[in-house]
Amino acid sequence: MQTHKNNLSHGLKSRHVTMLSIAGVIGAGLFVGSGRAIAEAGPATILAYIFAGALVVLVMRMLAEMAVASPDSGSFSTYADQAIGKWAGYTIGWLYWWFWVLIIPIEANIAATIINTWVPQLDIWVLSLVITLLLTATNLFSVKNYGEFEFWLALVKVAAIVGFIILGACAILGLLPNTGVSGVSRLWDTGGFMPNGFGAVLSAMLITMFSFLGAEVVTIAAAESDAAEKQISKATNSVIWRITLFYILSIFIVVALVPWTDPRLATEGSYVTVLDTLGVPHAKAIIDVVVLTSVTSCLNSSLYTASRMLYSLSRRGDAPACARVTTSTGTPIYAVLLSTAAAFLTVIANYLVPAKVFGFLMASSGAIALLVYLVIAISQLRMRKRMIAEGKPIQYRMWLYPWLTWGVIAFIVSVLVVMLFRPDHRIEVLATAVLSILVVCSGLLVTRRRAKEEGIVGNLQVSER
Repeated sequence: MQTHKNNLSHGLKSRHVTMLSIAGVIGAGLFVGSGRAIAEAGPATILAYIFAGALVVLVMRMLAEMAVASPDSGSFSTYADQAIGKWAGYTIGWLYWWFWVLIIPIEANIAATIINTWVPQLDIWVLSLVITLLLTATNLFSVKNYGEFEFWLALVKVAAIVGFIILGACAILGLLPNTGVSGVSRLWDTGGFMPNGFGAVLSAMLITMFSFLGAEVVTIAAAESDAAEKQISKATNSVIWRITLFYILSIFIVVALVPWTDPRLATEGSYVTVLDTLGVPHAKAIIDVVVLTSVTSCLNSSLYTASRMLYSLSRRGDAPACARVTTSTGTPIYAVLLSTAAAFLTVIANYLVPAKVFGFLMASSGAIALLVYLVIAISQLRMRKRMIAEGKPIQYRMWLYPWLTWGVIAFIVSVLVVMLFRPDHRIEVLATAVLSILVVCSGLLVTRRRAKEEGIVGNLQVSER
């Protein structure tokens, strides 16, 4: 495979980016993980999803303002570099890469576990390896292959959710015979709408935040489309109805049809519990297929996102130079391979190091989503000021600037403080803080070394003259 240094291709078609924007935030967390949030906060989990969804809408609006003005595969990392400083772009870029590198083995293990129930003769680790290698191959050839593969996987997810919503709506309206459920009385008949208080809602919101991370991937992918500015604004405008339809409406149907105290929510997942309640045959098998499709899609996107962030870091001199080498089709081959290799190292670490060490590694990604959103907000605040000062036209604008931006910053800081004082989330904040400090220190060392090298080169040039 011929390699050379050039730019990424623009092989993503409009339908690829559109489907990525529609299904980019749909992961296993919606089908399975949402049950854990409901078991914690009860029917008021709807509020948690509304709060988290509103935050994502505002953050995406800010990110789109910068991305439309300057499309880049490094997305918010590049903008942080320009608006806050080299250390900020370096830090958030590597933290984001680390997040997706950790997601890859998790998603592969979930997919392998599902397949293992169908083919028990094959070990989970073998299946996990095969799945990861296959998806690495789809990312290696061309971005068009990735877009096409992701298009069909996303289509299955969207069809499954739409079908679930239609079925649930029919049950609520009493149109399904012999189910024993109808109406929305489950919203208040088991301890009330907010049985565990508002603190539990905040806790559930922290769980849901993990599900929403991925919405920003479309700004990374759009940089490889043939009409980046148009695709970014179109995708961002659709964020509101995507979150409303796929998340808030889905969760409403779950809490309206199933008591929040049902133990199956935490063990089997929200979708399986609803389908079982409605008497749908082979409910678990159906959801297993949907979840398998979903995690395969997430794994595919994780490899893509991690490689593009590493490529962007390399272009700015913040990652190994080989990561910016691309094939003749515009694929950053070594960035893909390095990201896959790092993911395998985390899997090996799971077997070789003590459980507490690996647990700390996993917890270190717990607050990265909030840090990414915080950096986006601060970057947009500064970039807008710069664009206004330079008289540049702003084609896509954040609402109510700067008040909403400051509101988002204050909200994120408040959530981080709440996490710090809640025992069940404290380790995530502390672990992410430790990792962030290490990355910042390494960034400062890299910057100092580069400045020293540039100074030496500059002095040599002067002496030669």
